[in-house]
Amino acid sequence: MDRFLGDLDQLWTLQNRPPLHHLTWDWWWWLVMLEGDEQTPHGKQLMVLWSTKDNPLVEVNGIEWKPSGRPGFDEEGGIAMEGMVAAWWFDGEKMLEPLVLTSTRIIVLGGNHSQWPDKKGGAVVAVTENELSMGLNGDENEFWLRLETDHDCFDLKMTPWNKPMSTARFASASYTKNMGYEILRLHGALCEGKIGAEEVQGTAYFQKVCVQAPSPPWFWGMLHFDDGSYLDWFIPHLSPTISAKNSLAWKKRDLSHWPLSKGGLFHDAEYQRTEIFTNLNIEHRQKNEDLPEFFVELENGRTSIKAHVCAVSRAKWEFNQPTRAGAWSHLTYNEYPLAIKSLIIENEFGVRTLKNWNTIHGNAEHSWGILH
Repeated sequence: MDRFLGDLDQLWTLQNRPPLHHLTWDWWWWLVMLEGDEQTPHGKQLMVLWSTKDNPLVEVNGIEWKPSGRPGFDEEGGIAMEGMVAAWWFDGEKMLEPLVLTSTRIIVLGGNHSQWPDKKGGAVVAVTENELSMGLNGDENEFWLRLETDHDCFDLKMTPWNKPMSTARFASASYTKNMGYEILRLHGALCEGKIGAEEVQGTAYFQKVCVQAPSPPWFWGMLHFDDGSYLDWFIPHLSPTISAKNSLAWKKRDLSHWPLSKGGLFHDAEYQRTEIFTNLNIEHRQKNEDLPEFFVELENGRTSIKAHVCAVSRAKWEFNQPTRAGAWSHLTYNEYPLAIKSLIIENEFGVRTLKNWNTIHGNAEHSWGILH
């Protein structure tokens, strides 16, 4: 595969639907999973987010963020906005969070802009002294991700993996009063580059999201297999933790959840097919004081998947936003690098387990509270 596929022009646009004050939230999000060593077989991970929110004030991990207005557009579709860049870095043993957390002006240019040197591709660039940027070259065969931080310099490039993984896929839903969401995803890409002087390699996942609706708690997770397979699961749900107001890792009321929807996807590289799941369940347990383990089951009548994955670290983002009558709403969004403890995939051709792959890397999310 010599280039990324799909509607890549959408990467450099915003406000495809009318924005909603207090609700519209846009972001570009990279999750990079790098190879580890014998001591860290679960690997290393980097998360980076460029974001803007239609709200006068949001507290992010105790830091005031004032987006101060909606994005501005020039005659050629170039975008300038007040946003925030956030990142965390897990070196296989320790979590550094935040690696980056800065409120800044952000510029977005696509291939149709006269200031962009190519007819395709584009970039999202923070206007800061240190470079915090991502983009796609004009041949649409390589993304870059560059971060200059106090910890280290991250200089990474992502190239196509296979067609199911490296085709940009768009999904959307509309609710009442213009509420809804849009998401453009690349399920996987190959990654290589440098962190400081160290050469690294691995894989990456990308999504560009617009959400303009209160988001209930959710479970989400994904796995990258070394043969080019991909698995994910997503269960937004109602839970007693929807009223939570802090980021404490565990709560007595975090005992049950009632799914609002269920979705799972498996790109099976061995059998060259994509499986969709609407019958899935997830159970999470307290592995230790701060970290959970997840038991995930998916089934669609032809293929069944059972996975036991354990968090090896935690990155948390704590959002507080003023709402009506002087009250504040809260959201805690957790991201967990994973160790894969067991895996069983069964279909009409037989059974596969962890022994069928050399490496599987993944990440899971769990949130509580609701921001509105």
